[in-house]
Amino acid sequence: MSSLVLLHGLGANGRVWDAWPQPRFAPDLAGHGSAAALPAYTFGSMAAAVAETLPVRRDVVVVGHSLGGVVALELASGRYGIEVDRVVALGVKVTWSEDDLGRAGALAQKPVAWFDTREDAAARFLKVSGLQGLVDPSSPVVDHGLTEVDGRWRLAMDPGTFGVGAPDMAKLIAASKAEVILARGERDPMNTDDELHALHDQVVTLPGLGHNAHVEDPGALSIR
Repeated sequence: MSSLVLLHGLGANGRVWDAWPQPRFAPDLAGHGSAAALPAYTFGSMAAAVAETLPVRRDVVVVGHSLGGVVALELASGRYGIEVDRVVALGVKVTWSEDDLGRAGALAQKPVAWFDTREDAAARFLKVSGLQGLVDPSSPVVDHGLTEVDGRWRLAMDPGTFGVGAPDMAKLIAASKAEVILARGERDPMNTDDELHALHDQVVTLPGLGHNAHVEDPGALSIR
């Protein structure tokens, strides 16, 4: 029986998968939640950090959302000592403009923002993670995404993670030693059916769902 590994997207953390019914391992990606920051962020360095935390090394199915989907594909290359059977990459942004990369790079250079109240910090976390309207501000995923120091609050996320760059999806898919499924919510503005079909022949579109389809309907992706 395969072990299920769930990887969250940029700005979120492993608690975003709490509503998923299956037994699973859902680590924080580097620079998120309680995971250590890295000197520099690449998809390879983030995959290596995940691999170090996994209690299983073979018969692994990895579901990754957005950034987590790219890290899942990187793990499936076989370079990190993990034998991945299947990858489901959900909601990955596959087309990046120079403006997109410029904005992400600028965010990566910004200093940590501090907030006087948890309420304000929680609102910022929900915006950065794309979970506004989907997750209650008092939920465990928000708690896990915040850090309090001397009565002030900040996001646990390292701003440097914004600078990870754009994935070479064609190269990652070609290098994967696992079965690859690209998935998207029908209403996801981050990608289109045509973009995914141009990359790969196994594409799943989830009707009526958006970018955070795994939060909107945890049962929509049936993993067997």
